[in-house]
Amino acid sequence: MAFDQQRFDRLIQRLETFASQQPPIYRLHVACLAVLGYAYIILILAVTVALLVGIVWLMLNAQSFSTGAIKAVIFLLAIAIILLRSLWVSFPPPTGLALRRKDTPSLFCVVDDIATKLKAPKFHHILITTDFNASVVQRPRLGLFGWYQNYLILGLPLMLALPPEQFRAVLAHELGHISGNHSRFSAWIYRQRLTWYRIKEGLGQGNNESSWFIFQKFLKWYIPFFYAYSFVLARLDEYEADRCAVEIAGVENSAKTLMNVEVKARFLENYFWSDIYQQVQTEIEPPKTSYTAMQIALSQGVPLREASIYLAHALAEKTDNADTHPCLTDRLKALGCVPGVQEELSVSAPMRVSAAQEYLGNIFEKIRDDFSQAWCEKIATPWRQKYAEVQQSFAILDKLNAKAERQQLSLGEATTRALLTFELEGEEAVVPLLREVIKLDHHHASANYLLGQILLKQQDASGIEHIERAIAKDIDIAVDGYQIIFSFLKKQGQNDRAELYQELAEEHYDLLLRGQEERSSVKTTDEFKAHHLSNPEINQLRQQLSRYPNITTAYLVQKVVQYFPEKPLYILGVMRKFSFWENNYDADNAQLVDALLKEIELPGALFCLILNSNLNFEKKFKQIPDATIYQQKIKK
Repeated sequence: MAFDQQRFDRLIQRLETFASQQPPIYRLHVACLAVLGYAYIILILAVTVALLVGIVWLMLNAQSFSTGAIKAVIFLLAIAIILLRSLWVSFPPPTGLALRRKDTPSLFCVVDDIATKLKAPKFHHILITTDFNASVVQRPRLGLFGWYQNYLILGLPLMLALPPEQFRAVLAHELGHISGNHSRFSAWIYRQRLTWYRIKEGLGQGNNESSWFIFQKFLKWYIPFFYAYSFVLARLDEYEADRCAVEIAGVENSAKTLMNVEVKARFLENYFWSDIYQQVQTEIEPPKTSYTAMQIALSQGVPLREASIYLAHALAEKTDNADTHPCLTDRLKALGCVPGVQEELSVSAPMRVSAAQEYLGNIFEKIRDDFSQAWCEKIATPWRQKYAEVQQSFAILDKLNAKAERQQLSLGEATTRALLTFELEGEEAVVPLLREVIKLDHHHASANYLLGQILLKQQDASGIEHIERAIAKDIDIAVDGYQIIFSFLKKQGQNDRAELYQELAEEHYDLLLRGQEERSSVKTTDEFKAHHLSNPEINQLRQQLSRYPNITTAYLVQKVVQYFPEKPLYILGVMRKFSFWENNYDADNAQLVDALLKEIELPGALFCLILNSNLNFEKKFKQIPDATIYQQKIKK
């Protein structure tokens, strides 16, 4: 049973109602589904062993060892071995820098303390990584049957971003997923979701092709269905883990932690690393102390203006079914917290001591410096390549500046000049150049959007008009654009007007989700229309298709879409030849589709289909004018 997004959303909606109205029965259904996975494999194994024993017993009783019976024994024995091997799927251990208790006693002590209070299992390993994240991984040493090895994975950037009391809330949330204080059942289901997906990944890889063949039909139905059915429980488990954080760190620290994590993740991505990579303009080698710089930047706090914008963006996001994690607003609401000005001040405040300094103790500086060195070595080659590109950009900008002194630049030249100036010289230098671009094209999307952002940062309300003009030209920037205006008006104290832009952002976010869903699949019940591409564009496409000798016929149409119809969705359907020796049609089809999607560029999104197994599509496409764009010439 396959799930498209619409069907998945409808099922989740029904299950949320079911879970809220009849929690025990819903949990019983989830438990039965979890047990079903084990029961299927054990049943197959039991039947195989029973048949094997029965045939051997009959052979011994009859004292007859016919060729057919011996072949049956060998076949069943092979099946049994394959089944046993498949249950022993190996799970590679997580990667990271392993910490020792004697080196970081404070960290192990706080983890042990929280684990004891929450009745969570002890950890066999604590790893430090470069991710802005923390997670718990339970690695089953016996495959499907568990015997878990517990890993706590902590990102150094996250530890640098949070004070010790907030980091305790993060630890409590992660341990809450496997704690016994609140729901052993939820923790068990949490493990099962991860285990089944790992088994699916493990089967079919390396020497497990035959194992995957045996389980293929069942797992193709079972895993998506179990995931969908346990999705609601997994989301409830996130709220449960938040309550564990409250139990350990208190409501205030837990709420501040949620906001701080959202703000500082955006700060590192949009500000800190951007500033680090900006050094490529003048330095041929990457900085050797990047994590020291990160420590200093995070300890000083996020600038209030940026903190306000990042928090507004995070609060504007809505919970959807793409992830079991609820959105920030819903999580804060569950804690009884309504963010205000004090929270903005809190997430931007300087930090005296970070969790990294507190809990990593004497080896903190060594870990920080080792991570800096590893990052430097990893980035060195692409950094030098980028340095060369930047020097070339400086040369192009110099030529454009010289030409602009002599004559009027074209729209393309003026745009390139503005973008290069912004990239190389910053916001103040680019403002007059953006105005020149807008003089040439009043509705230029990128120029208006960039100018609008700069003006609003300078507290100039005229930036609103520029951002709205950009949104009118490019709907993809609507959510971010309206959020920027919302944050500006909120700062100005224009709350009523700000709320209007917040509503617009939410409406466009919903539309984007619906548009993505509409474009995520193609069905024979969809409506299609002519492609409306020009002859030169079709000729170029034919040339590209002619380079694939296994493509015999190709059709190009547009899917009629309800959301954002100005952004076409092209459907390329191809008929292909199959070689006699091919034995993996699905993989070969996927490879061909990937190649076509990478090579072909159209003025809109592209969806590619192999029509050999979708002949109903071919019938529909043939009825559309000019749909047949390519037919392979038959060699005489």
